Amino acid sequence: MTGIFDTPTDLTVAGGPVRLYRGGTVDGPPLLLLHGAMLDTAAGVWRLAPALEADYHVHLVDLPRHGGSRPWHGTLDDVFLRRFLDELLDALGLPRVALLGLSMGGGLAVGYALDHPERVSALVAVGPGGIGARRPAQFLTWLTLRTPGVLRLITWYLARFPRSVRTSMLHHLVAGASTPDVDTFVELAVEEARAKHEHGERALDDWQIHAYGPFSMRLDLLPELPRLSVPTLWVRGDRDPLVGHTELSAAAAAAPGSRLVTIPDAGHLVTHDRPAEFAELARDFLASALTPPGDAAGS
Repeated sequence: MTGIFDTPTDLTVAGGPVRLYRGGTVDGPPLLLLHGAMLDTAAGVWRLAPALEADYHVHLVDLPRHGGSRPWHGTLDDVFLRRFLDELLDALGLPRVALLGLSMGGGLAVGYALDHPERVSALVAVGPGGIGARRPAQFLTWLTLRTPGVLRLITWYLARFPRSVRTSMLHHLVAGASTPDVDTFVELAVEEARAKHEHGERALDDWQIHAYGPFSMRLDLLPELPRLSVPTLWVRGDRDPLVGHTELSAAAAAAPGSRLVTIPDAGHLVTHDRPAEFAELARDFLASALTPPGDAAGS
């Protein structure tokens, strides 16, 4: 594992434990990277973080009920996580920060930027959740999420049969077993599955569960995007089966001044499928969106 993950810091934020990783140029503009749901962790998703350290002060967090941020109690839905993110920035002494989020982390970042544009200097949303009024198999998914015991049974299964985790991970990577560092990625996902079972957690996050209604999504940020006032880059892998081109094109059209970039030969996990291409894209966007490092550090 790269150096940025060698010396974590443990904090208490919003009444619960949070594990944080930091690296890069302390005087550079601050960046906060937010991972996705289910078996994601900061270390599991953001292996490209060292590519950003030369110019930015990089912060990565295990979101509640992920990685080292355990145990948590109660409902950790979108409302909670937006409040959590606000309190996290206060705890880190960051009045303003650029947000990079993948999947659930992307949807959370968009929601937070809508609530607190004064605290977000730039936004990169990679395959974000929370965009669009309906999902495939909407009613069946909602019914499954509401069936007692199903999501904890899935947690038990993933913890009991780690090969199933590997099979799932490889299925979601364009290069499969040929993906660089894939064994480390899978190992971290297996550890996360076991931790979820140990702590009695459901396989999906509350953010996902509470986003679903029976016939339409309860969390759909698309109608709110015309008031998104921060520089925004939408990113999607061209083979992403979870977040469609139609939805992100509509997001880019709705959010003033934003743009969409589709990365070829990448699925939902763009940060693993095309880490170098994504890092270069993010650096170029941030260089144009953010003020010079000296000014940003003092803002």
